[in-house]
Amino acid sequence: MTFDDPRVQAVFEGYQARLETDAATMRALGPEGFARRDEFLLPVGLEAAWFLHSLIVARAPKRILELGTSYGYSTLFLADAARKVGAQLVTMELADYKQAHAREQLEAAGLADVVDFRCGDALDLLAQDPGPWDFVLVDLWKELYQPCFDLFYPKLSDEAVLCSDNMIEPAAARPSVRKYREAVRAKADMQTALLPIGQGIELSVKWNAGNAKL
Repeated sequence: MTFDDPRVQAVFEGYQARLETDAATMRALGPEGFARRDEFLLPVGLEAAWFLHSLIVARAPKRILELGTSYGYSTLFLADAARKVGAQLVTMELADYKQAHAREQLEAAGLADVVDFRCGDALDLLAQDPGPWDFVLVDLWKELYQPCFDLFYPKLSDEAVLCSDNMIEPAAARPSVRKYREAVRAKADMQTALLPIGQGIELSVKWNAGNAKL
């Protein structure tokens, strides 16, 4: 698959080239590469990114939340889909240098006007926004998944879609993501399923049968 806009496609190809270079460098560094992982592009992956893109185009949400901008790989896919459906994307990131790179890439892609970049602690930023959220991607430090969910869950619109990455891999994150999955499943109005896409996507929908559209 390719993007319709050649500017978006060019930025995507740049990300793919960096991904190959970074992966080779991490392998060469061995254990030191993992310790320096913040320097490298660690994206959701191509399959998961296009899945997210397709969901947004199909559901046409109005407000999209991304928790974990990182270097902007997934942000590119979310923003392109947001522009197609007339949505606003809010992306939150703690590391200013990562988000600065993401902003540069989105500007080059011609997508910066649909993205609201917010830099800081995710819990603080979530508390400040009243919502509602129609689509959420959770892809930040795994120990923050549940605390973030506790904050944005009350602000989810009816039939909001929630996608959470790294539900299967890496194995070291599984204790944290299990707590998160338990928190989601504890909500009576959340329907959720684990999908073997990329490193594991938890796909959840807020479903209030009394208010559901026919």
